[in-house]
Amino acid sequence: MNFWRYYVFAFALSSVVFVLVFYNSQLALPASYEKLNGSSERHFQVDACSDALEGKSSFLWGKSRPSLLKSVPCKDYLIQNHYITSTLSQEEAAFPLAYVMVIHKDFDTFERLFRAIYVPQNVYCVHVDEKASAELKESVWKLLSCFQNAFMASKIESVVYAGISRLQADLNCLKDLLASRVPWKYVLNTCGQDFPLKTNKEIIQHLKGFKGKNITPGVLPPAHAVGRTKYVHREHRSKQGSFVKNTRVLKTPPPHQLTIYFGTAYVALTRDFVNFVFNDRRAIDLLQWSKDTYSPDEHFWVTLNRIPGQYPAPFLFPAPFLFPFINRLSCLRFTPPEN
Repeated sequence: MNFWRYYVFAFALSSVVFVLVFYNSQLALPASYEKLNGSSERHFQVDACSDALEGKSSFLWGKSRPSLLKSVPCKDYLIQNHYITSTLSQEEAAFPLAYVMVIHKDFDTFERLFRAIYVPQNVYCVHVDEKASAELKESVWKLLSCFQNAFMASKIESVVYAGISRLQADLNCLKDLLASRVPWKYVLNTCGQDFPLKTNKEIIQHLKGFKGKNITPGVLPPAHAVGRTKYVHREHRSKQGSFVKNTRVLKTPPPHQLTIYFGTAYVALTRDFVNFVFNDRRAIDLLQWSKDTYSPDEHFWVTLNRIPGQYPAPFLFPAPFLFPFINRLSCLRFTPPEN
């Protein structure tokens, strides 16, 4: 009798164990979804890149590899992240670019952007928002210290979105870039969430097609934008946040009878034009007049570039046509009503 009891108990226990093992095996992740680790990580990343180039969808399970910046010397960091450390063509060597990069968060995203656009013949100025965390500032400084042709802006702004401080951040870097020994031909400004869609060589070939013209797409003020320069606006900062407020006080007309145009804040400018921005009285006065406007970076560049007879007639195509090499949809932000 006891024998049969033990037999039934053993059979029941074995059945339960079998069911649990089978059930657990069904819950396990497929081999293709294995978490990236060790020597298999690069294999999965290569497969993902190959799939992307072939237009296939790909899925990587788990978080991306953390930055190696704090754990290895600069030399090893550049090697392990496959940085381009020598000029790839004579055409690129003869046409260096400058970049203004204004960031305030997400070091990992910025690190990927910088890696993607970096080549040794270009020069890079990075402006980190004064309000950014100490950790972000330290990480950016450590990254840039690995390169002789990249640096942080010498003057930092506490940036208020759509305020004059956003334009001033660009100007601070532009002034530093003019002092650079790199004989750059064009300067491009980016936000921290941009990412290039073309190689450096493809970008300069595109820029060459403009034959020394600035790329500042824009139009006469649409109805919704008239109030941005019609009324005085003020930057406000508090512990709860920062914003630009419309005071409903009328502004004086633009200086030098300039016609105000509106366009994108992200542009490609020649070195001669940047010199003009800092030295021409019309540019200096327009900057001063723009300090109490809403989102002055959206009218400053395009207005100066449309001064009759000052520069070759600018192209009038919309921004997506002019910038097929930069994905900056992630830079767009909701603009609150201008009350």
